[in-house]
Amino acid sequence: MFRDTLSYLPDDILVKLDRAAMAVSLETRAPFLDHRVIQFAWSLDPKLKIRNGEGKWILKQILQKYLPIKLIEKPKMGFGVPIDFWLRGELKNWAIDLLDESRLRNQGYFNSAKVKEILTEHISGKKNWHHQLWTILMFQSWLDKHK
Repeated sequence: MFRDTLSYLPDDILVKLDRAAMAVSLETRAPFLDHRVIQFAWSLDPKLKIRNGEGKWILKQILQKYLPIKLIEKPKMGFGVPIDFWLRGELKNWAIDLLDESRLRNQGYFNSAKVKEILTEHISGKKNWHHQLWTILMFQSWLDKHK
């Protein structure tokens, strides 16, 4: 808890929350970070926090009074950014420009024919190459800024 309080929350989780919210002009709150909730959590016996390897035990017990059990026991899920769709839509022209075959061939960092092939397959919907393409696009974007 101490490590989370000093680094993980302010340096990771809350930064991501703040950036995501600001990007869409959304005001957010983190009610579990209210000082009274934190003081209470710090005062609890560790056996109430973790039981049989299950974290947040006491919180789950309280929530069972108000929510269906299937919501409480549901595994944690992040939310993905729909890069695969963006590369077929609003970012398509940007990707095509950055991954131009002659440009890549002249730079010499990537197999330009292979990049063209995966970009074509991705845009057509034949295969989802967004992870590979995004990595190459970020490199190309970085390269443009640091020429």
